[in-house]
Amino acid sequence: MVFYFKTRCGQYTIYMGKDKYENEDLIKYGHPEDCWFHVDDLSSAHVYLRLHAGQTMDDIPEDCLTDCCSLVKANSIQGCKKSEVYIVYTRWKNLKKTASMVDGQVGFHRPENVRRCKIAKNNTIVRQLEKSKEELHPDLAQEQQARMREIQKQNKVQRILDQKKKKMEELERKREKEERSYDRIVGGETSVSDMNGTADATAAEDYEDDFM
Repeated sequence: MVFYFKTRCGQYTIYMGKDKYENEDLIKYGHPEDCWFHVDDLSSAHVYLRLHAGQTMDDIPEDCLTDCCSLVKANSIQGCKKSEVYIVYTRWKNLKKTASMVDGQVGFHRPENVRRCKIAKNNTIVRQLEKSKEELHPDLAQEQQARMREIQKQNKVQRILDQKKKKMEELERKREKEERSYDRIVGGETSVSDMNGTADATAAEDYEDDFM
């Protein structure tokens, strides 16, 4: 079972697993657009925010970030009792899972890409999010495969467009090069009329010299 929530701005979806075993599936079957949230140094739920394609953590709206942090704090046995806690968050693809880790435990491929922020208790926000909660039983593996196929298709289309653009640019450069080459040839030629004029002038000078 997965719990889904609507952010206050209404543009994004937040979701989390019911327990540590479902958290394992969420770790395994996330999407490239997902961001992961957890209370720092305390046990808590794993909360995910699904961004739009192409967005980064810098694009997360402030209200949306507060929603995710408030929700993960409220779902921490120890964290919910504290007035303030620190939350860590990073992209799903930065999560690292090894065989030696217990259920729900994760590491990071690049720790420098993990962000940390402080969140205070805010029951009003949590209540708003709880009102939008929906319990579903999605096939996470199938959803991930479908998303990966969609990304592969988009990447293929983009590669074709990039190749066409590159070919057009090469043709344009070749055309410009040929035009410059032609201009040099034409600009350096001596016309027939110029040649005749030069020959006539030389002949006249020679005739005058002979006469004198």
